[in-house]
Amino acid sequence: MRRYSALESVTIELDRALRTLAAPDSIQNRELPGSAPVRPVLNERERKHAAGLMRINHAGEVAAQALYFGHAAQARAPETRALMLNAAREEGDHLAWCAQRLKSLGSQPSLFGPVWYGGAYALGALSARVSDRFALGFVAETEAQVEAHLLDHQTRLPEADLRSREVLAQMRGDEIAHGAQASAAGAQKLPWPVPTLMRKAADVMRAVAYRI
Repeated sequence: MRRYSALESVTIELDRALRTLAAPDSIQNRELPGSAPVRPVLNERERKHAAGLMRINHAGEVAAQALYFGHAAQARAPETRALMLNAAREEGDHLAWCAQRLKSLGSQPSLFGPVWYGGAYALGALSARVSDRFALGFVAETEAQVEAHLLDHQTRLPEADLRSREVLAQMRGDEIAHGAQASAAGAQKLPWPVPTLMRKAADVMRAVAYRI
């Protein structure tokens, strides 16, 4: 695998951040899942609620992109780096799908996207600096929490918004696979305070992103 200069590495990371925040369609590889109508018939309360939930999911996918890129930037083993970048490609699909659902619901992503990206990238890079196994453990725990979160959102979406529910079902399947891959690659179980802190940080992001 080619080693990049410091300037090339910075340029690559900036390009990834800009694509994540400003051009999610440019990193999409798979079509929007599902066969239900793209624009469901919802009253205003239902539309705002569905948009709030999908804005949370969009924010989570912004963070997921950053987390995986941060892990990959500091990974020691080429195999670990490849696993992180492959997962990031699939998370890119999730990001584009959530952006498309938000547009269909007449809404927009969270204004705090750069904050979610910067914080998650730092966490990914820091965890990878500890060790590859610790970073893989971070992935496994993150995906377990995201899986539960997506399942909850599938039940909370308005009944008529079947397309968003189909999208979340596909995303959940991918997240389960990412967690399993991290575990199989030697993920280390995280010490007790870390999963709790991760949940608290996610709670803050969800509360903010639902509204703004």
